[in-house]
Amino acid sequence: MATLDRPLSSGVCALTIILYTSLLNGPQTVKGLSQSDVEHHCMRPCDWPSKPRTCRYEFTVEWSYSMSKACFKCPFNVTDCYRPHCLALDGAPRAVAVVNKQFPGPSIQVCEHDQLSVQVNNYLVNAEGVTIHWHGLHQRGTPYMDGTSQVTQCNIPTRSSFTYEFLADTPGTHWWHSHTGMQRSDGVFGPLIIKQAAPDDPHSGLYDYDLPEHVVVVHDWFHEVTVNRFAGHHLSTLSGSPDSILVNGRGQSIEYTMSDSNQTYKTPREVFHVDLGKRYRFRTISNAILDCPIEVSLDKHNLTVIASDGSPFEPVQVARYVIYGGERFDFVLTADRAVGRYWMRFKGLGLCSGVQGLAMVVYNNVEGEEDLASEDYPGIAPEGILLNPFNLPASETVMTVDQLTAIEKQAESLENNDRTFYIAMDFGNITNPNYNHPDYYPVGLKPGHFVYTSQLNFVAFVPPGSPPLTQLADIPEFELCSFESTEAKRDHCKEAYCECTHYLEVDLGEVVELVLVDEGIPFEGSHPMHLHGYSFQVVAMGKIGDSTTVEEVKRLDQAGGINRNFVKAPRKDTVIIPDGGYTVVRFAADNPGWWLFHCHLQFHSDVGMAIVLHVGKDQDLPPKPKDFPRCGNWYPHGNETDKPPPSQMPCSALRSTSSMSYVFMALNSCMVVAVTRLGCASFWC
Repeated sequence: MATLDRPLSSGVCALTIILYTSLLNGPQTVKGLSQSDVEHHCMRPCDWPSKPRTCRYEFTVEWSYSMSKACFKCPFNVTDCYRPHCLALDGAPRAVAVVNKQFPGPSIQVCEHDQLSVQVNNYLVNAEGVTIHWHGLHQRGTPYMDGTSQVTQCNIPTRSSFTYEFLADTPGTHWWHSHTGMQRSDGVFGPLIIKQAAPDDPHSGLYDYDLPEHVVVVHDWFHEVTVNRFAGHHLSTLSGSPDSILVNGRGQSIEYTMSDSNQTYKTPREVFHVDLGKRYRFRTISNAILDCPIEVSLDKHNLTVIASDGSPFEPVQVARYVIYGGERFDFVLTADRAVGRYWMRFKGLGLCSGVQGLAMVVYNNVEGEEDLASEDYPGIAPEGILLNPFNLPASETVMTVDQLTAIEKQAESLENNDRTFYIAMDFGNITNPNYNHPDYYPVGLKPGHFVYTSQLNFVAFVPPGSPPLTQLADIPEFELCSFESTEAKRDHCKEAYCECTHYLEVDLGEVVELVLVDEGIPFEGSHPMHLHGYSFQVVAMGKIGDSTTVEEVKRLDQAGGINRNFVKAPRKDTVIIPDGGYTVVRFAADNPGWWLFHCHLQFHSDVGMAIVLHVGKDQDLPPKPKDFPRCGNWYPHGNETDKPPPSQMPCSALRSTSSMSYVFMALNSCMVVAVTRLGCASFWC
């Protein structure tokens, strides 16, 4: 059950003071994990048979600052960089959004079947709302806990709290992050690991240790608050590339000079410890914000990759693998090389080309200082397979994710599907009125001020004023547009900007196939597509060329040119679509609700690369939690009949623009609302 409460009672305040004192006085026993994380009773080896626990957490979301007074003499005294509340990051001072004054936020590590309860307190001083999405958890029976702003719930208002309660029933490597605004980009994220007892884990015999400190969160990072870079990139000439890549919130970018000795110092990098001859499970998570595929390797070591997005597959030994925003990959590291120190490299690709994150793997037996390859050295990973490449076709040395072989307890046959949807994605070469004006500064008027618009099926997604999961009746009908209705307007929307609350409707129980096409026409990019509420089978993937069209892929498919694999196809919830190619996924729509499907790159999704999957009817949903919060538009007198006529209502239906006017079309075939520079006018058929 969800509750909207006062964030802190006096009893909790007293407890907070006690915990605060202990944090100041007590050491941090594991780098990357706070004392409270390490001591949480749910972070434990999992029992067989299962002995579920109730795992309670409290998240306080607020603004902090990197390299603040909490860091004392960091980086001159490296010990100070590990002080409680010190956010050293890569040494660049900037405002940072945090949970419990940690970056990344608290690491939730529980066992399968545990019950989670997380009270989220919003203390952001700028009065932003907050929601937390539990990325990778399907929320079966608890769709109200998905944490998708304005789709499954209202934002948690400032100085308020909301308690998420759900079952840890999706084992594997997952994570949590804000699903409101750009808070994820500024620091509101952290790991969510659901472990299994050894008899339930098909790979338990491949490793000796699965340690809490071997969770690896990587992401690109700005030296300024993200909204400034977002606005400056879309409205001016600021770069869309990151300043650095962080590993568990650590990196090196800024040099500090000691005034008396002129010696330079940098903030510490992340360090992982291993013992010679032992095997370790590492869990990697990408919180990529930009078009930033990250290639992972470890000098002189092969990696045995065993799972992705929580789903196990037959082990694959690789030299390198690429992880995209929202994805997770688990690998086993066998510590069988010469005792020493080795770089774990996180090489940026795409817009991150030229940027590299580094962490150090240290054999505990090493004594003294050992020579280490230069940070700028391209890497000395052994030759072998590259898994999950960035815009490369499959080959003898390149393995795409559709070639993986799933390990399923009970194989689910999806060979016969009920519905197939072809979804095009790309950057539209159109005048987006949010960032261009057709008269004052249209697209192409001034070199360097042009920004493409990322869309699905040539339509930009606009979140509604109220969440459709619980308040569908409160959303004006003309704000919503179905997949079928936008299909009819496709040719028009290719030429003019279109936006709406875009949704795709399927019946409960249908087997759904999505043929995802990255047309790749303006330039080479990547789109890691994430589906809430489900994992799917990746049954086909292919790169046709530097560019393609959804029509070309349809013709290829109809001619039998796309071969689908229905035998142990790998299961994921976030997947890449090759630029100039396609990815085909299938799943059984057996989880009713309103589930967002979107590109997991912050800039792409915020511009509109998303659609909502509506599964089932209201009567298929579980009961709504008591006193579940409401939000949305308000009209005087609180009477439905007092709503203004369409000519006076917000013009946010399927909106399209030309160089001379904005035209808003309601796709119910009965009403068209035209908006010119003079205002709104409604026309009824």
